[in-house]
Amino acid sequence: MQDEHAAWLAQHRQAVAGRAAALEAGRTAEARRAAALLEEFVRRAGERGLVPHPLAATSYDGRWTYKTRLRGWYLKSNRTVAVGEDGEYYVLTVPASLRARFTGAEPSPSMPRLIVGAGGGDGEPIPLEHLLDRRLEAGARWP
Repeated sequence: MQDEHAAWLAQHRQAVAGRAAALEAGRTAEARRAAALLEEFVRRAGERGLVPHPLAATSYDGRWTYKTRLRGWYLKSNRTVAVGEDGEYYVLTVPASLRARFTGAEPSPSMPRLIVGAGGGDGEPIPLEHLLDRRLEAGARWP
């Protein structure tokens, strides 16, 4: 009986590891496709003369806004998602910080997704490609 249980546990662990590997492979492939869209956006923005602007980050609670060293283009009107001039994808919400009020925030690039807001609780999920096209079409008239 103990051998059966050990065999079942080993088989179960192997199945879980296989599912985790498949999910990670899918996520990596999605991130590669999204990164290609971001690189294309930066190229097209340059062709259209859209100048990157300084980007700011907002605290999770929305009470504070912090300067960053980043330059790029906001993709959502609430300024929580942006593309840096380096082609990286940034979620511009950060923990509240007294230090950041004086020195600025330093958001790290996030792994891009093809659907922005997927699995999140705030706002409608929207395809990344749609956000990028909408931002290009807006030109300099962005909120």
